[in-house]
Amino acid sequence: MRYLPLTETDRQAMLATIGAKSVDDLFKDVPEAARNSASIDLPAHKGEMEVERILSGLAAKNVSAGSVPFFVGAGAYKHHVPATVDHLIQRSEFLTSYTPYQPEIAQGTLQYLFEFQTQVAMLTGMEVANASMYDGSTACAEAVLMAHRVTRRKKAVLSGALHPHYRDVVKNLSDFADYELDLSAPVIDGTEDLIARIDDKTSCVVVQNPDFFGNVRDLRAIADAAHAKGALLIVAVTEIVSLGLLASPGEMGADIVVGEGQSLGNPLNFGGPYVGLFAAKQKFVRQMPGRLCGETVDAEGKRGFVLTLSTREQHIRREKATSNICTNSGLCCLAFTIHLSLLGEEGYTRLARINHANAVKLADQLAAVKGVELVTSSFFNEFTIRVSKNARDVIDALADKNVLGGVRASRLWPGEASLDDLIVVASTEVNTDEDRAAYAAALSEVLS
Repeated sequence: MRYLPLTETDRQAMLATIGAKSVDDLFKDVPEAARNSASIDLPAHKGEMEVERILSGLAAKNVSAGSVPFFVGAGAYKHHVPATVDHLIQRSEFLTSYTPYQPEIAQGTLQYLFEFQTQVAMLTGMEVANASMYDGSTACAEAVLMAHRVTRRKKAVLSGALHPHYRDVVKNLSDFADYELDLSAPVIDGTEDLIARIDDKTSCVVVQNPDFFGNVRDLRAIADAAHAKGALLIVAVTEIVSLGLLASPGEMGADIVVGEGQSLGNPLNFGGPYVGLFAAKQKFVRQMPGRLCGETVDAEGKRGFVLTLSTREQHIRREKATSNICTNSGLCCLAFTIHLSLLGEEGYTRLARINHANAVKLADQLAAVKGVELVTSSFFNEFTIRVSKNARDVIDALADKNVLGGVRASRLWPGEASLDDLIVVASTEVNTDEDRAAYAAALSEVLS
């Protein structure tokens, strides 16, 4: 086949060179449970029209987020993206640009990355931000590794209300590097005692705000306790729109802030691509992963932009790199920057207020339904409810009534029986009064 040009002789020569007996040896670090040893039940081949027909039929079974009342969040949020964003990112100078290794022909790309960094630093209340990461979860894991380098310690304390995906990525990298993790069971009410878990071996404390269950927290006491022990505070933000209303992590003493920028400029896109945010205090800048763009002047004194720090393994020796996750989501951060520029400071704050107001209205309506208890007392645009039936059955029944009612907590925390009756619900600016009324009515029928 023209897509598999290597012969068996070629493969054997390559394996011999790297000291592997077979191709299977290359996958030995992948857990057995994650491997599929059986053949995949797919037809050997079909014609193009047949494939299109089959895939179209499968797609028709989906309920699109824009066609019914939609209240799904848990780290990925449906916001309105202005048509201007899509129009501008498709301009050829942006769409075809890759990595700005040659600054003399990539000034536009370098400038928007510089503007993006400035925006992220301002939103998070930090002194410096990089030119984006792969996504929020990998940014969180990179922050933990950075904290280990800065403090020369190997123990990370993770909040019980950190998004499970973020926790799992941190754990994955920590397992391979033999780092210590202090994990806890899910804490749904925002009252966990993180301070008691900090000791002299702790490199960092990782906490999310608002947390996975929607709780808004004051992190100042945790920051003070971490700093008293020589540890860093890492704050994860999965809903970047929240910073239009809430105190920034930097104001509350964070040393590193990571997050997901999908909410601005980037639609849900079936799960990606998204854009990871990473910001820190200036004194840690040389330990930051990824790359940073800087402003300078050329030989004639004219303003220009360059890659100032590029400590990725693409640029330097692998063992010296601060990150081996090399992707920076350039087009996605361009969409982020355009959307935020269109909003401006006043528009961004107004968007956040609308999100919060819509969530409060929905929480009040759902709390009035028999069989529903509002678990989250302080929230931005996402909260958790406890229902009188199994959450899995409730979510399925709501979907049958054309309401996508949220995410059951047990889906992301498998094996935690205490979460079987909890649903995490998000309400953004796209939800109308009719949407909220439809949800409350459908939930009342399902729980009756």
